[in-house]
Amino acid sequence: MIENELDLAAVETDRVTCWRGRAVGLAPLDAEDAELMHTWRSDPVAALEIGFWPRSLTSLRERMERDRDDHDRDDFMVLLPDGTPIGHIALVDQDMVDGTAEVHLMMAPEHRGQSHGTDALEALTDLAFGELPMQRVQAVTHTGNAAALGVLAKAGFVREGVRRSACLHRGRRLDVAVLSLLRTEWEALERPRSWDL
Repeated sequence: MIENELDLAAVETDRVTCWRGRAVGLAPLDAEDAELMHTWRSDPVAALEIGFWPRSLTSLRERMERDRDDHDRDDFMVLLPDGTPIGHIALVDQDMVDGTAEVHLMMAPEHRGQSHGTDALEALTDLAFGELPMQRVQAVTHTGNAAALGVLAKAGFVREGVRRSACLHRGRRLDVAVLSLLRTEWEALERPRSWDL
């Protein structure tokens, strides 16, 4: 049922859902998504938890245009079955020789805490290990970001360690947690894969 709902949503919103999770779809990020992304990035909770300084809409548009031509990254809008965009997820710094990449995830404020982030992350790791030659996918977040650490743990990521005093945010030095999911760990996960849904 979800597959048909996501296909219908793609038609209604002119988005092509190219990958799916249990209850979300992933569609390629488009230049028209800049305003929505800017709104999400300007959210104070996102700024604190992710640790970035919100930039101007123009700057974000320019960065998205540059990223579009970067063959070492794939950016997706996370969609509900009705086509509502609820987040952004990306597989960046893809190294096809070493088989490594890093994941970035940002959810819209009103859609946090509803398991959509875990669903999107599981779908993206299915893409990384099931369609791409990745051997290791990593994620980095500051150690106080309990929400992100919880999502990563639910998706099977293992905490490798801490980079002490690795970033400056709001006048404080923060430790950064490094987590990863290896191909063998992903293979051992007992959950349906995206192509089985």
